[in-house]
Amino acid sequence: MVDKTNKKTKTKPLSPSLREKKRYIRYEVLSETKLSQEKIEKAITKNTKALIGELNLSKTGMIILRNKYDEEKQSGIIKVNNKKVDEIKTALGLIKNVDDQAVIFTTTKVSGILKKATN
Repeated sequence: MVDKTNKKTKTKPLSPSLREKKRYIRYEVLSETKLSQEKIEKAITKNTKALIGELNLSKTGMIILRNKYDEEKQSGIIKVNNKKVDEIKTALGLIKNVDDQAVIFTTTKVSGILKKATN
């Protein structure tokens, strides 16, 4: 007798048309001294949450890619939903201070492919 309740069911993957589309935003931080990656990440999430709120922040699907941060150039990449790119770019542009130091955030590139955003 075979127990049918213990059968492993495999879930179907989402079709490409139903998947959430993503964009990669490349940003650079201009400041007098070098800032650590952690301070920049905290400033990005804090200011984005203050501008668009917690609910919209969750809808953006924002992920700061830690392994793509360049300490020398102070640049990095953020992965977001394609419909929320403008909101994130606005939030980045409004960041004026990081750890009581004046900074300027600029977005240098937006791409749908990570490889193109890193170049």
